[in-house]
Amino acid sequence: MNRDVERFAARAAPAIFVVLWSTGFIGTKYVLHNAEPLTYLAIRMLLVVALMAVIAAIARPQWPDRIGIAHSVVAGILVHGFYLGGTAIAIAHSIPAGLSALIPGLQPILTSTLANRWLGERVTPLQWAGLLIGLAGVVLILHDRPMSGEAGWGWFASGVSLVSITLGTLYQRRYCGKIDWRAGNLVQYIAVAVFFSLGAWLFENGVVHWTGEFILALIWLAVVLSLGSIGLLYWLIRRSAATSVASLFYLVPAVTAVMAYVLFGERLDAVSIAGMIACAAAVFLVNKSART
Repeated sequence: MNRDVERFAARAAPAIFVVLWSTGFIGTKYVLHNAEPLTYLAIRMLLVVALMAVIAAIARPQWPDRIGIAHSVVAGILVHGFYLGGTAIAIAHSIPAGLSALIPGLQPILTSTLANRWLGERVTPLQWAGLLIGLAGVVLILHDRPMSGEAGWGWFASGVSLVSITLGTLYQRRYCGKIDWRAGNLVQYIAVAVFFSLGAWLFENGVVHWTGEFILALIWLAVVLSLGSIGLLYWLIRRSAATSVASLFYLVPAVTAVMAYVLFGERLDAVSIAGMIACAAAVFLVNKSART
């Protein structure tokens, strides 16, 4: 029975991860109605640190040595710091929530190239085909979008998110895979809380409107995203090759766009829908190749 439950959990985990990760872009749009991006992220990370400290105090995990702590800090700044910061800044610069996931959606292309050289993972021809189809899908979704002015800065911030989440995923797999997730995550979140607090102090005015919308979105982002989806991501990284995990990010733009259409009225045209279908096909090819 336990083996059946574990098998079901392994099959369901990728779909759950995609849905949860996609809600992060939606929740970010809600909180940015009431706070600047770095200020909101500082508050979010301080809340997550408090929650992780309680978990660590109860579980009493084995703590990493100094080198492990240093690796956790680097992984945290990459996975949480620049990635979340870039995403929030992109949305704050008028990039719609449904489109803010698109540039990070290119992660599998970059990951497959780096994983091939850095982690020694072999990328099969079928995986390369899937990755290229996914890239074509993202290009279709991006067609005829403004790329200059305020939107240009937003897309640049999304590009920073792409690079950071790619490097962070690979770094986590190579250097942090043996660190207890409770201790490692607490170290990461402490580092990121300091990172965002310093950024908010230097560049923002710190004004927050504590509305019901802000509080509910903040709790969702802190608990479900920073604890739930990140924990699930690291679990998937430990169980799967980096390229296979990265391929899941191809589905995030499509799922986010559907959510944004329902919640914010962000419309999808036929070409964008075709791009989303291509992204889904890419995930199928990459994951099928990884299992064979």
